[in-house]
Amino acid sequence: MRVIVAGLGVQGHKRRRVAGADCVATVDPVNRDADVRDAREVPPESYDAVLACIPDDPKVDLIAYWLGLGKHVLVEKPLFSADNARLARLEELGRQTGAVCYTAYNHRFEPHFVRMKALLESGRLGRIYRCRMFYGNGTARLVRDSEWRDRGAGVLPDLGSHLLDTVSFWFGTRSRGYRVVAANRFENRAPDHVVLADETSAPRVELEMTLLMWRNHFTCDILAEKGSAHIESLCKWGPSSFRVRTRVLPSGRPPEDTVTLVRDDPTWEAEYRHFKALCAAGAPASLAGDIWLNTELGRLAEELRPLIEGATA
Repeated sequence: MRVIVAGLGVQGHKRRRVAGADCVATVDPVNRDADVRDAREVPPESYDAVLACIPDDPKVDLIAYWLGLGKHVLVEKPLFSADNARLARLEELGRQTGAVCYTAYNHRFEPHFVRMKALLESGRLGRIYRCRMFYGNGTARLVRDSEWRDRGAGVLPDLGSHLLDTVSFWFGTRSRGYRVVAANRFENRAPDHVVLADETSAPRVELEMTLLMWRNHFTCDILAEKGSAHIESLCKWGPSSFRVRTRVLPSGRPPEDTVTLVRDDPTWEAEYRHFKALCAAGAPASLAGDIWLNTELGRLAEELRPLIEGATA
């Protein structure tokens, strides 16, 4: 499969590296290392798919252009629009031309995330009571110095989209019961620390995200009827551990099964293989998950509006 990489920033360089010899051209309006400045300069007959690592504003229009040509598109998350009808139109375009439109949430390919999904589906834990996740990095200053990142709902769409997608991936649910529990602008113009909770779903969910963690970190705790499951860190920040505890009745210290990984981040290669398989299979375009995320994060951003428009960071 011949691909072009659109957007030659941090993510674009990663995608180009993983694509290897598949990459036939790079596109970026400002990066002088790119082959061309405008996607329309690349002859359509020279490529089959696009790895789109582009800012939010031009995403929908560019994806519509590529899908209209019948080009498969992998687009970096999140895929947002002020109007869900525009996303539905992208799905329709993909189905008309037979092009795949896939939004990249590479954490789905994190080994311990895959293990967690298999554990939950096995029923070993019994009834799931609660899921709590924390995702933090130390990019507050980098975000603030960016020309386009420190605005709007801030960390909510950036890291919150990953967390909400992970809940959907593990539990197969797309709840509309999330609420903003806490939000702050400690250093940035846009919110740099947000906590969400959903007390209406099964399981109950709490999601915390921040740009102020200085050492990047992820944790997850799932509490259940027959035990609990825990993830600490991601492979890219390793070591990364997955721990399952089996409940002892009526009480007592539970036995534990632990897997610890010390390895490079495998998610980019795994996701690219997945995308190529979707393209080869001619998987129909489906943006139902993106439309749900767009709706929920848009509603939650409205809850944040008083903070965004109020106190000065």
